[in-house]
Amino acid sequence: MKKGTKKFLGGLLAAVMAVGMLAGCGGDSGKEDGKEAAAGGSDVKMAIVCSNSGQNDNGYNQSACTEGKEIAKELGAECKIVEPVNGVPAALETLAEDGYNLIFSLEYDFDALIKGVGGAKPIAEQYPDTWFVVFNDNPNRDDKGETIHDNVISVLFDVHEASYLAGYLSVYMNENMDKLFPEGYSLTPLDQSRGIGFIGGTNSNGILVYSYGFIQGINKAAEELNVNYDYYAKYDAGFTDPALGSTVAGTFYESGANVVFADAGVVGDGITSKAKEVGKIAIQTDANLDDQQPGHVLTSVLKITGVPVKTITQAFADGKINEMEKEQSYNLASGATGITDLAEMSKHVADSAAWDEIKAKTDEISKQIQDGSIDVVNKQIGEEFDPATCPHVTIKTE
Repeated sequence: MKKGTKKFLGGLLAAVMAVGMLAGCGGDSGKEDGKEAAAGGSDVKMAIVCSNSGQNDNGYNQSACTEGKEIAKELGAECKIVEPVNGVPAALETLAEDGYNLIFSLEYDFDALIKGVGGAKPIAEQYPDTWFVVFNDNPNRDDKGETIHDNVISVLFDVHEASYLAGYLSVYMNENMDKLFPEGYSLTPLDQSRGIGFIGGTNSNGILVYSYGFIQGINKAAEELNVNYDYYAKYDAGFTDPALGSTVAGTFYESGANVVFADAGVVGDGITSKAKEVGKIAIQTDANLDDQQPGHVLTSVLKITGVPVKTITQAFADGKINEMEKEQSYNLASGATGITDLAEMSKHVADSAAWDEIKAKTDEISKQIQDGSIDVVNKQIGEEFDPATCPHVTIKTE
């Protein structure tokens, strides 16, 4: 991210986060037709188009919807939550046609908005007075890297950095399993296997960015300890089938993995359930879900979508949205990404001194990432990952 962007986001985030946490303006519990206007007469008509895991996914969508309702209530604005039944393009067109002037789209579906499909003009071009905000990629650039539509903002999260921390933490936890978990777990002994797994929803930049950072963090810790790890990965588990998550995670656990990272919406619920069932460990994503299966979720890699929703909505209301970069990255310092404070897992470890040492080492790695001492591959902006740079990790992809 450009230095100017970081400074702008830092100041704007501070202002937005100072806003009180207030009751929401409401949205639909059905599909595309629910709305409720708050009192106050704001010119902001905002809408949030959910991804296919829905607004009650306990993470990615829910954070955006909750914070969107709160900032709308604060501003006296109208807020609409949409779970599209006829696809994202139809939802975007309908909302823009109905006068919604700030539309957040959480689904990974950009072509109709940016390029146009079926001979139609891009939706962003058809509605130049509407602001569209997309997440997890920047499709709004041409081959020369220039912005295509001035009314589209792309939001990226530095989850590659947070995932690196999760990978680093996983190895140190695993290497200290006898101290941390002497009983009540069924972790595969180190003399039999060293394995860690990853299950993603789709083979896209928005998922691979997690996996590549995770691998790099695993490699860093493994290098420090002079050990080697097998890495089991599946990138096409979808986002809606917990049973599939349970099945795949079970396969990884049986292969010797003690930790499986879930980055697949509610598929992750099946992964954490399987972790508890077989006495192993999972990592969750998006929201703090560490207490989903207490003692069996090591940490959650956070993607707090509500932070940019509040920030951008406030900028729109203040007439400053034109001053914002069209590509925004939210880093570890923003509070929109990172890993959890590990408070839940701290309740379940047996050796607090060993655990505190591991947490301190992970905190130091976080500082090194933030000061630039450690560089993490960011797939979501097009950076490529070379497995040869991680010689302590053997990647086994389904």
